Amino acid sequence: MKKILVTGANGQLGNECRTLAESIANAEFVFTDVAELSITDSNAVAEIFSKNKFDYCINAAAYTAVDLAETETELAHLINATAVGYLADACHKNNCKLIHISTDYVFDGTNEIGYDVDDATAPINVYGATKLEGEKLALSLNPETIVIRTSWVYSYHGKNFVKTMMKLMQERESLNVVSDQIGKPTYAADLASAIFQIIFSEKEFVPGMYHFANQGIISWYDFATAIKEIGGYNCTVNPIASSEYPVPAKRPNYSILNTNKIEHTFNIQIPYWKDSLQKCMELLR
Repeated sequence: MKKILVTGANGQLGNECRTLAESIANAEFVFTDVAELSITDSNAVAEIFSKNKFDYCINAAAYTAVDLAETETELAHLINATAVGYLADACHKNNCKLIHISTDYVFDGTNEIGYDVDDATAPINVYGATKLEGEKLALSLNPETIVIRTSWVYSYHGKNFVKTMMKLMQERESLNVVSDQIGKPTYAADLASAIFQIIFSEKEFVPGMYHFANQGIISWYDFATAIKEIGGYNCTVNPIASSEYPVPAKRPNYSILNTNKIEHTFNIQIPYWKDSLQKCMELLR
């Protein structure tokens, strides 16, 4: 029976893993968030691995406040980089496979044909830079590591774009949403399902870098418009340029993740973004 540690269990992905785990009979899961395990404490990480014989660790813990990271640089680095090193080191010493989640923000967003897993990285904000360092530590400290970069994550749980738009569209007559940032949304339930397929299918565990996001390429404005349509809201959605909505952290303009490798290696079927959005909004309603 496989024993699996899931860190960041109270986040969007962690919660979706928890939901999926209820239907898995042949595995034992240990779900931790900061109250049960501070991954920034190397001794605490070493201790939980010494007390348990984990086969897999899914690291869903992260500092994800992109704008705050510009000022909370040390904290973002501690959680997104240093702590990942602690986990990877503990996994390596205890013969445990690591699945670590990263982000499209490791790219600068200037490649308009989309990014393959081995394309050059060039983060343009602190969050992206700390996540890039975390990737490097994970892969260098534990040879049995899969890093999955994802983008625009939303779910039934936590704070995210979909829940914010649904709330605002009920409260306001009109909204302005940026139309010049292009990417792929990711329903966290679909990502959790892909991770479980990697762990529980008969396919061989192939370490390395992978990308996962739902099928289809859209802007944040397109995303908001779809939320309006599915929800039947009367709110007017206006497209604006990023320059009209200044924020502390610069965002990549075009961060399309090419998902071919994860699809072919593990035989994963990735749903179309609008189908997944509809599923999530039905749950939220």
